[in-house]
Amino acid sequence: MAYIPIFLDVTGRECMVVGGGEVAARKVESLLQAGANVKVVSPSLSSLLSAAVAGGSVMHIARHYRPGDMSGCVIVYAATDDPKFQRDLVAEARALGILINVIDVPELCTFISPAVVNRGDLQIAISTSGASPAFAARLRRTLEDQFGTEYSLTLEVLRAARRRLHADEIAPADRMRRLKELAESALPDAIAAGDVAAIDRILATHLGAGVNLATLGVARAEHFH
Repeated sequence: MAYIPIFLDVTGRECMVVGGGEVAARKVESLLQAGANVKVVSPSLSSLLSAAVAGGSVMHIARHYRPGDMSGCVIVYAATDDPKFQRDLVAEARALGILINVIDVPELCTFISPAVVNRGDLQIAISTSGASPAFAARLRRTLEDQFGTEYSLTLEVLRAARRRLHADEIAPADRMRRLKELAESALPDAIAAGDVAAIDRILATHLGAGVNLATLGVARAEHFH
C-alpha cells in the first residue's frame, strides 16, 4: 500500500479520539500540540486524559460512541480493539469523507501516523507504510540522536533571517541566494557549540554587516550561558 506524505493543519479544527486508554492519550497529546479542538468519546478515561479534561483542553463525551458523533470532524483516531466496531467506524468515516486512523490496523486506515522527531519547527516524519511501526520507532530514535535541540534554534534564526530580508526589500533572487547559503552554513554546529561569536559572524556574512542574534530579535539567555 502506498501513501502520500503530508502535514495537515488542524489548528482550531475538530478532531476526535474514540477510546480512553493510554494509546488514546498519546493521540490526544499530539492533536493538542498541533492546536486541534479535541473530543474524546469513551465511558472511562486514563489518568492522563482525565487530567486533560479537568484542565479544559479536551471535551469528553462520557459514553460509548454513537453514529454521528464524528460529524464535523477533520480526522478521527480509533483506539479500540473491537474489530466490528473498528469496521463500523471506518464505514461511517468513509461515508462522511473524514480521515480515520484505526490504531495498529493499517489496512483499515485512510491515513497512518508516522513516527516523528520534533525539534521546534523541525518535524521529521518516518513511515514504513504500516509494515513495522516498531522499526519506524527505531529510526526515530536514531534521528533524535542525529538531530539535537540545536535544530530548533537554527530554524528560529532562519525564520528571523527570512523576515529581516523581506523587511529590507532585498531583490527576490538575492534573498533566495542568501537564505540558501545561510541554510547550508555551519550555523547548526555553531549553535550546538553555544558559540555566540561564531553565530554572529555567520549571520553577518550571509545577511549583512551588523546583523546578529540581537538584531534579529532571537533571545540568547534561554539558549546560551
